Amino acid sequence: VVFMIPVYGLLIWSYLDPEESLLFGKRWMYNEEPELSDEAIRYTKFASIVAMVGFPFVIISFIFEIYLLRFSLVIIPLVMLLGAFKIFAGKKDA
Repeated sequence: VVFMIPVYGLLIWSYLDPEESLLFGKRWMYNEEPELSDEAIRYTKFASIVAMVGFPFVIISFIFEIYLLRFSLVIIPLVMLLGAFKIFAGKKDA
């Protein structure tokens, strides 16, 4: 649980400043400032929110051995995939 504090800090930073978090450690690869797509920014924010909501369910299910909450191990990746599909497919419809 103590190790989740820095993870939450990174997730909050990733939500509040997705451009900076996407380019963290990769900025040296570009001569100019790279331009990120709106979809990549929206997906980073979406993934941060889902992880911030989903991780406590996973941790609680393992600590207290609540087997019903272990479905969150299946539901969280499914939500991420559906969210990615909606974000990236939404541009083609518009």
